[in-house]
Amino acid sequence: MPISFDLVTIDSPATDELARFWAAALDLIETEREDVDRWIVLSSADGVRRIGIQRGVTRPGSLHLDVACTPDEFDVEWARLISLGARSLGDARHESYGSIVNLVDPDGNPFDLCAYVDQLPYSHDDA
Repeated sequence: MPISFDLVTIDSPATDELARFWAAALDLIETEREDVDRWIVLSSADGVRRIGIQRGVTRPGSLHLDVACTPDEFDVEWARLISLGARSLGDARHESYGSIVNLVDPDGNPFDLCAYVDQLPYSHDDA
């Protein structure tokens, strides 16, 4: 049997803080927790596991998430992420495909907020 994708795991020494940030940023709920704060899983409302937060050493830059919104939501979502504890790494760029801004979460992990002009990226509903 071939391997299959499970979820994205982020290593962090501050698992609770990071779980709160990503749960609020992506409207996820905590569905698993082991050893107080060693392992936390965040899932969508329908129970699909999306992000694992595991106690460990942060290595920013080795992986990043892209999160997406519509172009008319871009400024509001950017401000909301900042209010949750994210930091912008620079100004937003406005490209032919849409807008993008590079950010880091409270633990320093990079992620991008993207607003695509024509469509959002593939989702499981498109299958």
